[in-house]
Amino acid sequence: MSALPVVIAGTGVHLPERIVTNDELTRMVRTTDEWITRRTGIRERRWLAPELAVSDMCGEATRSAMQAADVTAADVDVVIVATYTWDQPLLSTALIVKDALDAHRAMTFDVTHAACLNGVQALLLAAQLLQSAATRTVLVIAADCASRLTDPQERITRIFFGDAAGAAVVRRSTRADSGVLAWDFGSELSYKVQIKAGGSRLPTSEATVQAREHYVAMNGQAVWDAATRWLPDSITTAASTAGVGVEGVDHFFLHQANLNIIRAALEKLGVPEDRAPITLDRLGNTGSAGVFTALHHSFSRGLVNPGEVFVMSAIGAGFQWGTLCLRH
Repeated sequence: MSALPVVIAGTGVHLPERIVTNDELTRMVRTTDEWITRRTGIRERRWLAPELAVSDMCGEATRSAMQAADVTAADVDVVIVATYTWDQPLLSTALIVKDALDAHRAMTFDVTHAACLNGVQALLLAAQLLQSAATRTVLVIAADCASRLTDPQERITRIFFGDAAGAAVVRRSTRADSGVLAWDFGSELSYKVQIKAGGSRLPTSEATVQAREHYVAMNGQAVWDAATRWLPDSITTAASTAGVGVEGVDHFFLHQANLNIIRAALEKLGVPEDRAPITLDRLGNTGSAGVFTALHHSFSRGLVNPGEVFVMSAIGAGFQWGTLCLRH
Protein backbone atom coordinates (compact mmCIF):
# COMPACT_ATOMS: atom_id res chain seq x y z
CA MET A 1 0.00 0.00 0.00
CA SER A 2 1.50 3.36 -1.05
CA ALA A 3 1.50 6.18 1.50
CA LEU A 4 -0.80 9.15 1.00
CA PRO A 5 1.58 12.10 1.57
CA VAL A 6 -0.34 14.54 3.76
CA VAL A 7 0.35 16.44 6.96
CA ILE A 8 -1.88 17.49 9.84
CA ALA A 9 -0.86 21.13 9.93
CA GLY A 10 -3.00 22.25 12.86
CA THR A 11 -5.71 21.05 15.23
CA GLY A 12 -8.41 22.67 17.31
CA VAL A 13 -11.12 21.73 19.81
CA HIS A 14 -14.23 23.50 21.02
CA LEU A 15 -15.97 22.56 24.26
CA PRO A 16 -19.35 23.93 25.37
CA GLU A 17 -19.31 26.04 28.52
CA ARG A 18 -21.70 23.94 30.59
CA ILE A 19 -20.01 21.23 32.67
CA VAL A 20 -22.28 18.40 33.81
CA THR A 21 -20.78 16.37 36.66
CA ASN A 22 -21.71 12.88 37.72
CA ASP A 23 -23.25 14.33 40.87
CA GLU A 24 -25.56 16.49 38.76
CA LEU A 25 -26.63 13.45 36.74
CA THR A 26 -27.60 11.60 39.91
CA ARG A 27 -30.36 14.19 40.32
CA MET A 28 -31.65 13.47 36.79
CA VAL A 29 -31.53 9.67 36.50
CA ARG A 30 -31.15 6.72 38.87
CA THR A 31 -27.38 6.33 39.19
CA THR A 32 -24.41 7.18 41.41
CA ASP A 33 -21.07 8.88 40.86
CA GLU A 34 -19.30 5.68 41.95
CA TRP A 35 -21.21 3.56 39.42
CA ILE A 36 -20.51 5.94 36.52
CA THR A 37 -16.82 6.30 37.34
CA ARG A 38 -16.25 2.58 37.86
CA ARG A 39 -18.11 1.50 34.74
CA THR A 40 -16.95 4.25 32.35
CA GLY A 41 -14.12 6.35 33.79
CA ILE A 42 -16.20 9.47 33.08
CA ARG A 43 -16.38 12.15 35.79
CA GLU A 44 -17.90 15.03 33.83
CA ARG A 45 -19.00 16.01 30.35
CA ARG A 46 -20.02 19.15 28.42
CA TRP A 47 -23.51 19.94 27.12
CA LEU A 48 -24.16 22.49 24.41
CA ALA A 49 -26.31 25.52 25.21
CA PRO A 50 -29.87 25.09 23.84
CA GLU A 51 -29.64 28.09 21.50
CA LEU A 52 -26.56 26.65 19.73
CA ALA A 53 -26.10 23.82 17.20
CA VAL A 54 -23.35 21.48 16.01
CA SER A 55 -22.29 23.90 13.27
CA ASP A 56 -21.51 26.52 15.93
CA MET A 57 -19.10 24.14 17.64
CA CYS A 58 -17.58 23.21 14.27
CA GLY A 59 -16.87 26.84 13.44
CA GLU A 60 -15.13 27.53 16.74
CA ALA A 61 -12.94 24.41 16.59
CA THR A 62 -12.02 25.09 12.97
CA ARG A 63 -10.97 28.67 13.57
CA SER A 64 -8.54 27.45 16.23
CA ALA A 65 -7.16 24.77 13.91
CA MET A 66 -6.74 27.25 11.05
CA GLN A 67 -4.87 29.64 13.33
CA ALA A 68 -2.57 26.82 14.46
CA ALA A 69 -1.92 25.87 10.81
CA ASP A 70 -1.53 29.49 9.69
CA VAL A 71 -4.10 29.16 6.90
CA THR A 72 -7.01 31.39 5.95
CA ALA A 73 -10.48 30.66 4.63
CA ALA A 74 -9.24 31.60 1.16
CA ASP A 75 -6.79 28.66 1.30
CA VAL A 76 -9.46 26.03 1.91
CA ASP A 77 -10.36 23.68 -0.93
CA VAL A 78 -12.64 21.24 0.93
CA VAL A 79 -14.71 21.31 4.13
CA ILE A 80 -15.66 17.91 5.55
CA VAL A 81 -17.97 17.71 8.56
CA ALA A 82 -18.24 14.38 10.37
CA THR A 83 -21.30 14.18 12.63
CA TYR A 84 -24.40 12.10 13.30
CA THR A 85 -26.07 15.05 15.07
CA TRP A 86 -26.32 17.43 12.11
CA ASP A 87 -28.05 20.80 12.43
CA GLN A 88 -31.06 19.51 10.47
CA PRO A 89 -31.80 16.60 8.06
CA LEU A 90 -31.56 19.00 5.11
CA LEU A 91 -29.47 21.03 4.37
CA SER A 92 -25.79 20.12 4.66
CA THR A 93 -24.07 20.98 7.94
CA ALA A 94 -20.77 21.22 6.06
CA LEU A 95 -22.32 23.89 3.86
CA ILE A 96 -23.44 25.84 6.93
CA VAL A 97 -19.92 25.66 8.36
CA LYS A 98 -18.34 26.65 5.03
CA ASP A 99 -20.53 29.75 4.88
CA ALA A 100 -19.78 30.69 8.50
CA LEU A 101 -16.03 30.44 7.80
CA ASP A 102 -16.36 32.41 4.54
CA ALA A 103 -14.55 29.59 2.74
CA HIS A 104 -16.38 30.26 -0.49
CA ARG A 105 -14.06 28.28 -2.81
CA ALA A 106 -14.47 25.05 -0.89
CA MET A 107 -16.33 21.88 -1.82
CA THR A 108 -18.36 20.36 1.01
CA PHE A 109 -18.89 16.81 2.23
CA ASP A 110 -20.91 15.41 5.14
CA VAL A 111 -19.81 12.10 6.71
CA THR A 112 -22.59 10.87 8.97
CA HIS A 113 -23.80 7.35 9.54
CA ALA A 114 -20.71 5.68 11.02
CA ALA A 115 -21.34 7.61 14.25
CA CYS A 116 -18.18 7.56 16.38
CA LEU A 117 -16.12 6.37 13.38
CA ASN A 118 -17.16 9.37 11.27
CA GLY A 119 -14.06 11.43 12.03
CA VAL A 120 -11.63 8.67 11.07
CA GLN A 121 -13.50 8.06 7.81
CA ALA A 122 -13.47 11.81 7.10
CA LEU A 123 -9.71 12.02 7.57
CA LEU A 124 -9.14 9.19 5.09
CA LEU A 125 -11.43 10.97 2.62
CA ALA A 126 -9.37 14.14 3.08
CA ALA A 127 -6.12 12.28 2.44
CA GLN A 128 -7.53 10.75 -0.73
CA LEU A 129 -8.80 14.11 -2.01
CA LEU A 130 -5.39 15.66 -1.39
CA GLN A 131 -3.85 13.33 -3.95
CA SER A 132 -5.44 15.53 -6.63
CA ALA A 133 -3.39 18.46 -7.88
CA ALA A 134 -6.49 20.62 -7.48
CA THR A 135 -6.59 20.12 -3.69
CA ARG A 136 -4.07 21.51 -1.25
CA THR A 137 -5.95 22.21 1.99
CA VAL A 138 -8.83 20.29 3.59
CA LEU A 139 -10.66 21.09 6.81
CA VAL A 140 -11.81 17.97 8.65
CA ILE A 141 -14.24 18.75 11.45
CA ALA A 142 -15.65 16.04 13.73
CA ALA A 143 -18.41 17.10 16.10
CA ASP A 144 -21.41 15.73 17.93
CA CYS A 145 -24.09 17.01 20.25
CA ALA A 146 -25.34 13.72 21.67
CA SER A 147 -26.98 15.46 24.63
CA ARG A 148 -29.81 16.25 22.19
CA LEU A 149 -30.23 12.58 21.22
CA THR A 150 -29.96 10.80 24.58
CA ASP A 151 -33.16 10.10 26.48
CA PRO A 152 -33.31 12.23 29.66
CA GLN A 153 -35.14 9.33 31.33
CA GLU A 154 -32.63 6.59 30.36
CA ARG A 155 -29.57 6.34 32.54
CA ILE A 156 -27.19 4.35 30.31
CA THR A 157 -26.94 6.66 27.30
CA ARG A 158 -27.49 9.79 29.39
CA ILE A 159 -24.36 9.25 31.47
CA PHE A 160 -22.05 8.31 28.61
CA PHE A 161 -22.32 11.10 26.09
CA GLY A 162 -21.03 14.66 25.95
CA ASP A 163 -20.79 17.39 23.32
CA ALA A 164 -17.62 18.63 21.60
CA ALA A 165 -16.01 19.47 18.28
CA GLY A 166 -12.52 18.73 17.01
CA ALA A 167 -10.90 19.96 13.82
CA ALA A 168 -7.78 19.29 11.80
CA VAL A 169 -6.25 21.18 8.89
CA VAL A 170 -4.89 18.56 6.52
CA ARG A 171 -2.54 19.64 3.73
CA ARG A 172 -0.64 17.98 0.93
CA SER A 173 2.92 17.00 1.85
CA THR A 174 6.02 16.87 -0.32
CA ARG A 175 7.44 14.01 1.75
CA ALA A 176 6.54 10.65 0.27
CA ASP A 177 7.40 8.84 3.53
CA SER A 178 4.91 10.78 5.66
CA GLY A 179 1.14 10.96 5.89
CA VAL A 180 -1.27 8.03 5.83
CA LEU A 181 0.84 4.90 5.67
CA ALA A 182 -2.01 2.38 5.81
CA TRP A 183 -5.58 1.86 6.94
CA ASP A 184 -7.96 -0.87 7.96
CA PHE A 185 -11.78 -0.67 7.96
CA GLY A 186 -14.45 -3.27 8.60
CA SER A 187 -18.11 -3.73 9.48
CA GLU A 188 -20.61 -6.18 10.91
CA LEU A 189 -24.30 -5.29 10.64
CA SER A 190 -25.89 -4.84 14.06
CA TYR A 191 -28.83 -2.84 15.40
CA LYS A 192 -27.47 -2.85 18.96
CA VAL A 193 -26.77 0.90 18.71
CA GLN A 194 -29.39 2.81 16.77
CA ILE A 195 -31.89 5.63 16.49
CA LYS A 196 -34.89 3.65 15.36
CA ALA A 197 -37.29 6.32 14.08
CA GLY A 198 -37.09 9.32 11.79
CA GLY A 199 -36.05 7.67 8.53
CA SER A 200 -37.89 6.14 5.59
CA ARG A 201 -38.42 2.78 7.35
CA LEU A 202 -40.08 4.33 10.40
CA PRO A 203 -41.03 7.95 9.67
CA THR A 204 -41.68 10.40 12.46
CA SER A 205 -45.18 10.13 13.87
CA GLU A 206 -47.00 10.81 17.09
CA ALA A 207 -46.53 7.14 17.96
CA THR A 208 -42.74 7.15 17.43
CA VAL A 209 -42.37 10.27 19.56
CA GLN A 210 -44.46 8.80 22.36
CA ALA A 211 -42.43 5.59 22.19
CA ARG A 212 -39.23 7.68 22.54
CA GLU A 213 -37.79 6.08 19.40
CA HIS A 214 -35.93 9.21 18.30
CA TYR A 215 -33.33 8.82 21.04
CA VAL A 216 -30.15 6.72 20.88
CA ALA A 217 -30.69 3.15 22.07
CA MET A 218 -27.54 1.24 23.04
CA ASN A 219 -26.77 -2.28 24.21
CA GLY A 220 -23.70 -1.76 26.37
CA GLN A 221 -22.58 -5.40 26.40
CA ALA A 222 -22.70 -5.58 22.60
CA VAL A 223 -20.60 -2.41 22.36
CA TRP A 224 -18.05 -3.83 24.79
CA ASP A 225 -17.81 -7.12 22.87
CA ALA A 226 -17.40 -5.40 19.49
CA ALA A 227 -14.97 -2.72 20.64
CA THR A 228 -12.64 -4.98 22.61
CA ARG A 229 -12.51 -7.38 19.69
CA TRP A 230 -12.30 -5.13 16.63
CA LEU A 231 -10.28 -2.13 17.82
CA PRO A 232 -7.12 -4.11 18.71
CA ASP A 233 -7.45 -6.28 15.60
CA SER A 234 -7.88 -3.24 13.34
CA ILE A 235 -4.91 -1.42 14.88
CA THR A 236 -2.73 -4.51 14.51
CA THR A 237 -3.73 -4.92 10.86
CA ALA A 238 -3.15 -1.26 9.96
CA ALA A 239 0.24 -1.11 11.72
CA SER A 240 1.32 -4.36 10.08
CA THR A 241 0.23 -3.16 6.64
CA ALA A 242 2.21 0.05 7.23
CA GLY A 243 5.29 -2.07 7.89
CA VAL A 244 5.85 -0.68 11.39
CA GLY A 245 3.96 -3.12 13.60
CA VAL A 246 2.26 -2.16 16.85
CA GLU A 247 5.69 -1.85 18.49
CA GLY A 248 6.57 0.89 15.99
CA VAL A 249 3.60 3.10 16.86
CA ASP A 250 4.46 6.02 19.13
CA HIS A 251 0.97 7.41 19.85
CA PHE A 252 -2.48 5.81 20.01
CA PHE A 253 -5.42 8.19 19.52
CA LEU A 254 -8.39 5.99 20.33
CA HIS A 255 -12.15 6.23 20.40
CA GLN A 256 -13.00 7.99 23.66
CA ALA A 257 -16.04 5.93 24.66
CA ASN A 258 -15.17 4.12 27.85
CA LEU A 259 -11.95 4.00 29.85
CA ASN A 260 -12.33 0.27 30.48
CA ILE A 261 -12.61 -0.40 26.73
CA ILE A 262 -9.44 1.61 26.05
CA ARG A 263 -7.56 -0.24 28.79
CA ALA A 264 -8.73 -3.62 27.50
CA ALA A 265 -7.66 -2.74 23.95
CA LEU A 266 -4.23 -1.52 25.06
CA GLU A 267 -3.73 -4.62 27.19
CA LYS A 268 -4.54 -6.86 24.21
CA LEU A 269 -2.07 -4.86 22.10
CA GLY A 270 0.62 -4.95 24.80
CA VAL A 271 0.84 -1.14 24.78
CA PRO A 272 1.48 1.00 27.90
CA GLU A 273 -1.42 3.25 28.85
CA ASP A 274 0.72 6.41 28.76
CA ARG A 275 0.88 6.14 24.94
CA ALA A 276 -2.87 6.72 24.60
CA PRO A 277 -4.08 10.12 25.87
CA ILE A 278 -7.43 10.13 27.67
CA THR A 279 -10.00 12.91 27.32
CA LEU A 280 -13.21 11.02 28.12
CA ASP A 281 -12.79 11.42 31.88
CA ARG A 282 -13.71 15.10 31.58
CA LEU A 283 -15.59 15.09 28.26
CA GLY A 284 -17.49 11.79 28.12
CA ASN A 285 -18.08 9.99 24.85
CA THR A 286 -18.10 12.83 22.32
CA GLY A 287 -18.91 10.61 19.35
CA SER A 288 -17.28 11.67 16.10
CA ALA A 289 -15.14 14.21 17.97
CA GLY A 290 -13.63 11.77 20.45
CA VAL A 291 -10.52 10.70 18.52
CA PHE A 292 -9.92 14.33 17.54
CA THR A 293 -9.96 15.52 21.17
CA ALA A 294 -7.20 13.01 21.92
CA LEU A 295 -5.29 14.06 18.78
CA HIS A 296 -5.54 17.73 19.75
CA HIS A 297 -4.38 16.96 23.29
CA SER A 298 -1.02 15.76 21.95
CA PHE A 299 -0.62 17.96 18.86
CA SER A 300 -1.37 21.20 20.70
CA ARG A 301 1.27 20.36 23.32
CA GLY A 302 3.93 19.50 20.75
CA LEU A 303 4.07 15.88 21.92
CA VAL A 304 4.04 14.39 18.40
CA ASN A 305 7.43 14.86 16.78
CA PRO A 306 8.37 14.72 13.08
CA GLY A 307 8.93 11.15 11.98
CA GLU A 308 6.83 9.63 14.75
CA VAL A 309 4.05 7.19 13.90
CA PHE A 310 0.53 7.39 15.31
CA VAL A 311 -2.77 5.62 14.84
CA MET A 312 -6.32 6.94 14.97
CA SER A 313 -8.86 4.22 15.66
CA ALA A 314 -12.58 4.10 16.48
CA ILE A 315 -15.71 1.98 16.32
CA GLY A 316 -19.19 3.28 15.62
CA ALA A 317 -22.78 2.17 15.33
CA GLY A 318 -23.45 -0.36 12.66
CA PHE A 319 -21.01 -1.79 13.77
CA GLN A 320 -18.29 -0.07 11.73
CA TRP A 321 -14.68 0.24 12.82
CA GLY A 322 -11.45 1.53 11.36
CA THR A 323 -7.86 2.60 11.90
CA LEU A 324 -5.50 5.01 10.15
CA CYS A 325 -1.76 4.64 10.61
CA LEU A 326 0.16 7.86 9.93
CA ARG A 327 3.69 9.24 10.12
CA HIS A 328 3.91 12.87 11.20
